[in-house]
Amino acid sequence: MTSVIGPPSEFSRVRRLADRAAYDPETIYGVLEAAMIGHVGVLRDGRPVVIPMLFGRAEDDLFLHGSVASQLLRGLSAGIEVCFTATVIDGLVYARSAFHHSMNYRSVVIAGRAFPVEAQDKLSALRAIVDHITPGRWDEARPPTKAELRKTAVLRMPIAEASAKIRSAGPADDLDDLGLPVWAGVVPVMSHFGQPVDAEDLTEGIGLSPAVNRRLHAGAPRS
Repeated sequence: MTSVIGPPSEFSRVRRLADRAAYDPETIYGVLEAAMIGHVGVLRDGRPVVIPMLFGRAEDDLFLHGSVASQLLRGLSAGIEVCFTATVIDGLVYARSAFHHSMNYRSVVIAGRAFPVEAQDKLSALRAIVDHITPGRWDEARPPTKAELRKTAVLRMPIAEASAKIRSAGPADDLDDLGLPVWAGVVPVMSHFGQPVDAEDLTEGIGLSPAVNRRLHAGAPRS
């Protein structure tokens, strides 16, 4: 897959297997919508640290959140450089040779600075994070209290320096290996949800909410 739009800079240009790269917002946002978790990389005391994180998106902004006590988020609130990645695995690619084994995937890398969200925008940013996993869930749950908001750090990362990389193909075996008596092909990887388990203290008679029920029938987030 090749995008007709080039990278925003040489920093974000995909160099290895560049024909799999895409830089257009539609592709990048599509991968973000399909991914359920991302990873945030920063330098802390001169050492790299990568943390898994829930996230959300609204327009051209990525939102991250965590406890105000988090050392990582305290650093991010100063507006330091970060790198965010998200990946969706679509299939295991089995080749006849070990060298050509691979995966079909969709991935996004976003580089830039993350800044604290202003108090008046905190609720809308948190809504984006909650509704990313289960659209409509925010309206079903109790909103955060003032005390809870004080305990929560919410960060905004503009999606300006980003690239996507996608593989969607079968094995790429060498011609000399095609005759080997070894199975080759693709095993699709698909996300699905199991049977919901009620909370032990759930009030009797309360069934699944509409948002959760829709999520169960829709599968993984907007894949």
